[in-house]
Amino acid sequence: MPGKKFFAAILDNLYEGVYFVDRERIITYWNKAAEKITGYAAEEVLGKSCADNILTHVDTEGNNLCQGMCPLAATIADRKPRQAELFLHHKDGHRVPVSVRATPLIGAGGKVIGAIELFSDISNQAVNWMRIRELEKLALLDDLTRLGNRKFIAREIHNRFEEKRRYDIPFGILFMDIDHFKSVNDNYGHQAGDQVLRYVANTFLANSRPFDLYGRWGGEEFVGVINNVHKRELGRIGDRMRALVDQAYLVNGSEQVRVTLSVGATPARDHDTPES
Repeated sequence: MPGKKFFAAILDNLYEGVYFVDRERIITYWNKAAEKITGYAAEEVLGKSCADNILTHVDTEGNNLCQGMCPLAATIADRKPRQAELFLHHKDGHRVPVSVRATPLIGAGGKVIGAIELFSDISNQAVNWMRIRELEKLALLDDLTRLGNRKFIAREIHNRFEEKRRYDIPFGILFMDIDHFKSVNDNYGHQAGDQVLRYVANTFLANSRPFDLYGRWGGEEFVGVINNVHKRELGRIGDRMRALVDQAYLVNGSEQVRVTLSVGATPARDHDTPES
């Protein structure tokens, strides 16, 4: 019979993140893919609760599931496997969309002794990396956030108006501003401020549709160019981004650095111009 090392080697070569917890949701195993998807090395999480500033899953409305009944806790409670699409906390601060599957671990005597969670990154990473490399070549990339810069966004808005005029393809704009950002720099320093800008930008990248574009307009202001969308869906996308940033955080020593986002959304109308 194969031993533990054999099965550990299989788990470490999966593309899906895998972790085991006991009945109290203390992490007992964490594979290589879990390290890659979350940014947390195994030695940083083993022996800790999965809700202890690690994954802290939230749903599409930004509700913190670790404070209620997350799929893993529910599976331990009723023995039923579960699937869900959630957003986990990356070590760098941003939220990553994942598809999760929770399965109970049954021990001797048929008792539940814990659970296994498998999770897959469902963000558009490949598309985003190709876009970043293209923008680097064209000098249209913001060096800090790795989003398109103001010149890039202005160009894309112009292109979307051309598409709307020729083919009547609808689009909209999200204008987003980090609230009270100066207080982050004042309280934690400019390095922490830069990290906050990056995790907000990464939240946009990880949770955007492949054909939508996000850029840094300047300072703590960001713009999203949302394609093939009408007013109601545009509002939903803006609300989702706002909720995900609200539930993201940066661990700074013993503190969590959090920011909120103000979002304005408008669909492009026939009489609009890039300037308006």
